Amino acid sequence: MRSVLTVALAILALGYAIQAGATPPPDPAAESNRISGKVLETLDAAGYTYVRFETSDGEAWAAVPQASLEIGSRVVIANPQAMANFNSKTLKRTFETIYFGTLADGAAEIPLERSAANPHVPQHGGMGAASIDVTRAEGAAGKTISELYAEKDSLAGKTVTLRGKVVKYSPNIMGRNWIHLRDGTGNTKDGTDDVTVTSSATTAVGETVLVEGVVAVDKDFGAGYRYAVIVENASFK
Repeated sequence: MRSVLTVALAILALGYAIQAGATPPPDPAAESNRISGKVLETLDAAGYTYVRFETSDGEAWAAVPQASLEIGSRVVIANPQAMANFNSKTLKRTFETIYFGTLADGAAEIPLERSAANPHVPQHGGMGAASIDVTRAEGAAGKTISELYAEKDSLAGKTVTLRGKVVKYSPNIMGRNWIHLRDGTGNTKDGTDDVTVTSSATTAVGETVLVEGVVAVDKDFGAGYRYAVIVENASFK
């Protein structure tokens, strides 16, 4: 599934909105996990620290959960997610490109253009492309991923249970964790082999999880970002 999400809705916790028509620089093939550089400037707003830092590719901006960063120190941003034309209402400024992520300890720096993997784009060709075989969730609410797509119209607004293997995990993005699941059903070509789940629960790539959440169908967040199916506010069972 190649559908992606933009944050066109106002997020009170962050106090920002993406301008309509903005798109993050996509690089679905990238599996980069970190960017790093020297801290040049910091701004605290709405529970986040915005940091301007110097990398081998030039200056960049990132936003991480609020932290104390010294000017001149080295910062490492884990799971960087690029967003373009990001407007911060709190700071009253628009960033041409900004990377949302979390702070990490020291790591090898990677080029910025390879760190633009979007949290909402599954990595086809990696895990899940070949031999995932997961037992179907039990009970009346239990569905496979292919069934979720096939029955999406009748399932809209209903609670379902899914068991799948985590093929992509992006934590702490806009106050929630973004999880791509596959269970070996569905078709890679039409994207029905992969479903996105949002949750406050934590996990890791490679884990098999059982989740319960509410199905949303044809959810359009603007700027061309639309989910045919997404399972929201999921809990792990």
